[in-house]
Amino acid sequence: MTDSVPPSHALIVVDVQRAGVTGGRAVPGAAGLLERTAGLIARARRSGALVVHLQNDGAPGAGDEPHTPGWALHLPVEAGPTECVIRKTRDDGFAGTSLGSVLSSAGVGAVAVCGVMSEMCVQATARTALALGYRVVLPHDAHATQDIPAAPGISAAVPAAVVSRVAAWAISGDAEVTARAADVTFAAPRSR
Repeated sequence: MTDSVPPSHALIVVDVQRAGVTGGRAVPGAAGLLERTAGLIARARRSGALVVHLQNDGAPGAGDEPHTPGWALHLPVEAGPTECVIRKTRDDGFAGTSLGSVLSSAGVGAVAVCGVMSEMCVQATARTALALGYRVVLPHDAHATQDIPAAPGISAAVPAAVVSRVAAWAISGDAEVTARAADVTFAAPRSR
């Protein structure tokens, strides 16, 4: 884990939607996650960095089914030239979306990634960003997931904190994993 990293030019906020951060199906520690994510967004906005909110369009009947209460983004968006929402239907925020072109057009070279679910959408988006040549910062305390239930004959339940740690560990050879969101800094992209 890294304690000090160079500034990121963009913040990708992955699926911070009501279904995952409120109510009985909220990720463990949702209140703290929301506080740290809001802090990242505020610092990115102040610096002129790009803020991209990814919003998952879940299947019919899912908690994040489009246009249901759980689908709504939980944190406010200040839409404009440096902040946008990109809807997606897959774990990877780049797959079938405009995320790559939005980052490229803005001159982004480094991204910070936060949100839910650690081992799914957060990790998939971070992996593709790495594959596309972006420097990726992953603040460990700004992504979260659910416990993995026990699988008879395979394993006991896996606590959410362990799942999140493993998700970060799996990409830590390439991404810059910092322990605290408070240590992530931002700067405007090169083209701004």
